[in-house]
Amino acid sequence: MEKKELTSKQKEVLKFIYESIKGNSLPPTVREIAEHFHFSSTGTVRDYLRALVSKVYIRTTRLKSRAIELVREALFSIPILGKVQAGLPNLAIEEIEGYLNLDSLVFSDDSTFALRVRGDSMINAGILPDDLVLVRRQNMAQTGETVVAMVEDEATVKSLRRRGNDYFLEPANPNYPPILVDQKVSIIGKVISVVRRF
Repeated sequence: MEKKELTSKQKEVLKFIYESIKGNSLPPTVREIAEHFHFSSTGTVRDYLRALVSKVYIRTTRLKSRAIELVREALFSIPILGKVQAGLPNLAIEEIEGYLNLDSLVFSDDSTFALRVRGDSMINAGILPDDLVLVRRQNMAQTGETVVAMVEDEATVKSLRRRGNDYFLEPANPNYPPILVDQKVSIIGKVISVVRRF
């Protein structure tokens, strides 16, 4: 079942439930949730819990004090939008090929997506072919950060470097040349994590 979007407050309540289960191995009680968020009524908590149940993030059991259960398969999925070249730039088509579930990025928002790496131009930075790079959409980056950039109509993953007054997309493999950042190059996101499946 496809997950439904949460409001910011629903996300905060879900995060509190998640962290309680992860840290204490027990879900919080309705009263504990009310106290944490300074809700004046446990009815407010029940409204949030009903919303999280209807959006398939949790399950609840009646007549139990700690009756909240996370629906694991619905939690915190990030779309894998396609492939990105770690070599010579290659056409990147935004086509969802699946979803990646990661507890370490529990509360990512719509600005986070994943791309599967093709090519070996970033191997010395620990980014290998078939790795997944998690990318936060942004059009600016700091020197030294690993970015996904569009070179005309093609996407590539590289490190952003500066030499004198010029910026370059630099590979982490001496077999590939750096790419001058000019009007044909635009940064579409910053790589925030790399995931390798074995």
